[in-house]
Amino acid sequence: MLNRLRISATARGEGRLNKAASKKLIRDFGAAMSATPGSKRKRSFYAHDPRLLGGYSGPSKSARDPKPLTELMETMIASRGWKEPVAVSSVLARWEQLVGAHLASYARPVSFNDSTVVIECQTTPQAVNLRMMTHEILKVFERELGAGVVQKIQVFGPETPSWKRGRRVAPGMRGPRDTYG
Repeated sequence: MLNRLRISATARGEGRLNKAASKKLIRDFGAAMSATPGSKRKRSFYAHDPRLLGGYSGPSKSARDPKPLTELMETMIASRGWKEPVAVSSVLARWEQLVGAHLASYARPVSFNDSTVVIECQTTPQAVNLRMMTHEILKVFERELGAGVVQKIQVFGPETPSWKRGRRVAPGMRGPRDTYG
């Protein structure tokens, strides 16, 4: 917890003081406390030297230097625990890019819950074919999105209407078979 707070303070530019800055602050504090009331203290434009407090970093890298937006967004997503929701939206939004145009033409992601992608196909043979390809699709997800984002794929055929009508339905009805596929 303490390390996380230190890292966030450094990212905001609130790092630890160096030795010279801490000595100067202590010296000024001692002078201010020992001054008699009503006596004027020498004042400069700044109450402190901004170079000593990290306001000026010189030509080297500093915590206060501008950072790329992608780096800031990745840090924010990781620190706030948004990695999984962002991965979910990435799978749903980049579906065609991840699986290819041909596969995306007949299969679409329906939901993403607990590292499981639910896919619905237009026909039953396409669903059977996609079930055989789940291992390769999981490899693509792992390569593109990272390990552990998608762990399981469930493939369903087309959503069909129920053939059972009325209050009394005979058991063992044969149903639509492969009418919709």
